Amino acid sequence: MILENKFRLSVCLMTVWFVAALLPPAHAQSWKPDKNIEILVGTTPGGPQDRTGRLVQRILQEHKLVDQPVNVTNKPGGGGAVGLAYLMQHKGDAHLMQIVAQPLISNHVAGRSKTTYTDFTPLAVLAVEYVTLVVRADSPIKDAREFLERMRKDPAAYSVAIGTTIGNATHSSFAHAMKAAGVDIRKLRSVAFNSAAESQTAAMGGHVDAAAGAISTVLPQVRGGKLRVLVVGAPRRWGGELASVPTWQEIGVNSAQDLWRGLAGPPGMSAAQIAYWDATLARVVKSPEWLKDLEAGLMANVYKNSAETFKHWQAEYADVKALFTDMGLAK
Repeated sequence: MILENKFRLSVCLMTVWFVAALLPPAHAQSWKPDKNIEILVGTTPGGPQDRTGRLVQRILQEHKLVDQPVNVTNKPGGGGAVGLAYLMQHKGDAHLMQIVAQPLISNHVAGRSKTTYTDFTPLAVLAVEYVTLVVRADSPIKDAREFLERMRKDPAAYSVAIGTTIGNATHSSFAHAMKAAGVDIRKLRSVAFNSAAESQTAAMGGHVDAAAGAISTVLPQVRGGKLRVLVVGAPRRWGGELASVPTWQEIGVNSAQDLWRGLAGPPGMSAAQIAYWDATLARVVKSPEWLKDLEAGLMANVYKNSAETFKHWQAEYADVKALFTDMGLAK
């Protein structure tokens, strides 16, 4: 009888365990939005971050991934600092989040901002794209190898346009490649313009020798025959229209830097709130609309949840600080 009772108890416990395993974690179900959700964008409408924010908004609503309305609010200024200051004022409110990029990290390293990634709740790295080096279509610079050989002899040989700030992700990616190639990056002639479009216009007009720009921003001018891509700073050769363009690594330079777009929440979000957005955003990046947008912009389908995003930001902070120290930009 004792053995029979033990057997029955064992069966009951196994049944309970099996049913529990099929259910979602309790903490994941303990919070969900109960008011309007606001996606902040620290730039003006129309730019890459704004497009990402509005795409996330559309997917959340059209696929009914959330029960509450979703709004996008532009708060431009200070490389995203205006929006982040607003986010800081809403501690623990998981109804707010901001589209962020490398300035979340680099602005602090350069002393342009007192806040950094540790002041906010990491929610996601949504996708990444890579930086190209472009020249006008009829430039005398033949290819990336020729460009590199000249820069190794004279780091100031060519002027390179960037948008929008010295030390931003575009500038950092180009400088990282030059450092890896053995070029003295303190002597680079990097020229900052107000936007990526302005930097490309300067290259097309011959006002600078080349421009560093994200794939998605240079493609229209490349397709129009006005710019020519010398190299892509990606970990592997890209496909499609850039299938014939080498990476830095293919020409012997150990450099592959990504331009990530992600989401940060206000400080003090709970584990239940983070779990909710982990599950919801994981569905966003699997939607057909999201995948189609990445393909059109030649962006890499990379997604990291909250914990993975924190590790990514932590590692990047150390990398940016080392690079900025070499460039004389770290504070």
